[in-house]
Parts: sequence; structure tokens; C-alpha cells
Amino acid sequence: MPAASGDQRGRCVRGVLASVVLLVGVAAGGGGCGEAMAQGLPSSLEVRGGVLAHDVPDLWAGFSLEGGFDINAELLLGRGMPFLGGILRPAVGATINTEGYTSHAYIDARWEIGIGRSFFLGLGLGAAIHDGELDCCLPDRKALGARVLFHIPVELGFKLDDRNSISLYFEHTSNANLADYNEGLDRIGLRYGYKF
Repeated sequence: MPAASGDQRGRCVRGVLASVVLLVGVAAGGGGCGEAMAQGLPSSLEVRGGVLAHDVPDLWAGFSLEGGFDINAELLLGRGMPFLGGILRPAVGATINTEGYTSHAYIDARWEIGIGRSFFLGLGLGAAIHDGELDCCLPDRKALGARVLFHIPVELGFKLDDRNSISLYFEHTSNANLADYNEGLDRIGLRYGYKF
């Protein structure tokens, strides 16, 4: 299958950005964001983003074919509901490769728990739609088997204060062997978070 054209990638990125803008509007309108900001308190809206190494070998997927770095941007919505000692809330985001390799947009259920006063651990499960290859055998592209993949993020972070955080972020995408090809992709890097 030929790689997606620049025009197709541009439409995908524009679609993701439009979705994020829509979700920000919904969250700001119904999540108490304006009231919290007026009182100088963090709202229920949080944005996180950073730079990730792309297709990192020797992690979950096991090997690497693609290259470059990724820009990750994510929106966490709502204050969350209590679940297993932490909170569970929706996350929507995108990870865009800087060299034209596989990029994706995703939506997750994200569970996060505090560790002590300043640290936190986040785990998630969701779905990602990507613009990469489905079948083999290009020498510099992963064969991902399906257009929609499972998205599994893991994050270990440190809260600098009530609004700001930094974290180590890992994400894995694959089809869990539900398709003929399942080479999977792993990304890892650093993110900064801000609560509005």
C-alpha cells in the first residue's frame, strides 16, 4: 500500500485539530472552567505535550524500522471519576512524526493515581487511527495490519505545583494480533502538562 500523500496527512492533521478545538469548547462550556479560572484555581481542562522518540527498539514492539521524532499533544477532559484509588477521565490527542513516518490520533480512558505528594502514575487504554502502512514489506515502514489500533499509554510524572507538571511518557500502538500483520510501534519521551 502506498504511503499517504502530504495532502492526505494535512487533512488528517486538520481533522484532529478541529476535533480538539471542538472538545475544548465543550469542556470549557460545561466543565466549570470559567468559574475555576475566575477563582484562580485549576479547572477540569489539562493539556499535555512534548517530544517523543519514534519507533524505539527493545520495548514492547521489539524492533525498529521507522525513524525521527514525534510531537505529541493531548487534552485531558473533566475532573474524572474515582476509580481504584485514582481518577478515570477521557483523553484525546495526536502524535505527529516529524519525518513523514507513521502519525496517529487517539482517544483513551486514562486512569491516574497520585504517588506521595508530587508524583503521579497514568495508565490508559483506547483507540488510535494512523496514516502508516498496513501490509509489509517496505524496508523503512512498520506493517501495522489495521487502520485502527489499540493505544496503550503509560506516564510517570512530577507535579511542579497545582498547574504545572513534567513527565516521562510511553505509548504503544498495535492491533493485538487481530490482523495478518502486527509489527506495532513504541514511542517514549518527555512531556509538559498545564492545568487551565
